Amino acid sequence: MDFRLTDEQNMMIGAARAVGDRFGLEYWRKQDAAKAFPQAYWKAVCDAGLCGAALPVSHGGSGLGMLDLALAVEHLAATGGGSTVGQLFMINPIFGGVSISRFGSEAMRAELLPKIIAGDINCCMALTEPDAGTNTLELKTSATSDGDGWRLNGRKIWITGVESAAKMLVIARTKKLAEASSRTDGLTMFMIDVKREGLSHTPIDKLGTCTLDSSSVFFDNVRIEPHELVGTLHQGWRELLDVLNTERIVTTAGLVGTGELALKLAVQYANDRKVFGDRAIGSYQGLQFPLAQCHAEIEAARLLNYKAATNFDMGLPFGSEANAAKLLAAQAVASVTERAMQTMGGMGYAKEFHVERLWRDCRLFRFAPVSEEMILNYIANHDLRMPRSY
Repeated sequence: MDFRLTDEQNMMIGAARAVGDRFGLEYWRKQDAAKAFPQAYWKAVCDAGLCGAALPVSHGGSGLGMLDLALAVEHLAATGGGSTVGQLFMINPIFGGVSISRFGSEAMRAELLPKIIAGDINCCMALTEPDAGTNTLELKTSATSDGDGWRLNGRKIWITGVESAAKMLVIARTKKLAEASSRTDGLTMFMIDVKREGLSHTPIDKLGTCTLDSSSVFFDNVRIEPHELVGTLHQGWRELLDVLNTERIVTTAGLVGTGELALKLAVQYANDRKVFGDRAIGSYQGLQFPLAQCHAEIEAARLLNYKAATNFDMGLPFGSEANAAKLLAAQAVASVTERAMQTMGGMGYAKEFHVERLWRDCRLFRFAPVSEEMILNYIANHDLRMPRSY
């Protein structure tokens, strides 16, 4: 077991840091205030080759691994973007890139992967539904046969990045539950155009992650063409899990980078701020110990995420590690952003000191893309072999 990074990985980290530093915290503060997609930033990420790090060389990627991608996300987040960076990678090289590269047709890969990798188009994924939520197997959005294609009807909610996306990965039921051989039978993935007759969406006003819109999406007899099928008709559940578990890895990487950034801002403030004489407030253990605890927790999440990514790259099971890393990272970053604000006192509440944005944004990841409670269910059922409670 070797924890040393390769020269190539260190070069990737350097490239990520260079892009992140070029934009910096003020860029993100302004984008957040404007609720604007970070288009210039994402194009710079793609131009640096970071979007395609884990995607195939044959279609413009670097052909590296998920660990390399996690390193890039982590360091981009740590230079200013925070946990939103994980979402940018989630919607594009994961929802778009991984689903297409692993399960799309060769024609789909040739058409879409170069555009995703170059940042010419963005993607999103429509999975969550108002009446299903985490219980994906109960989703009701249906794709019924229509000649050589399908007609899509239903509703999705909390879909990230629809407004800026050209393509949408949709998960629909292509068999009624009553006709399916199991609850997993009859789920199918499709990659469709966002701008299509019968597809509409409305924004959801929300607390944080304001640079990426969240929407309710409606499908009213939307035509799906035969070539838009991703993976295996009716058997998309296991294929979807590959997409969702890699989603966990980039989410965790974004959170780890956020924790690193929040600690850096808190320590800088504590070491500069002097009250009650000439001693910096950072010299008091009442401030030191909570920040040190946060550092230890962030490091634990980082290493477990590296294991998940490495297992993926080696073709080993990685779901348990990916989910547990996400659980630890979300909890640790909630603590560190809260503690950073407390360290800064009133200035932690001011937008000019940036931590409040990190705090608002990271709160989402206690319950998304999968809630703490469902991760704990997964660990209890799959890792501890305890009986299912739901």
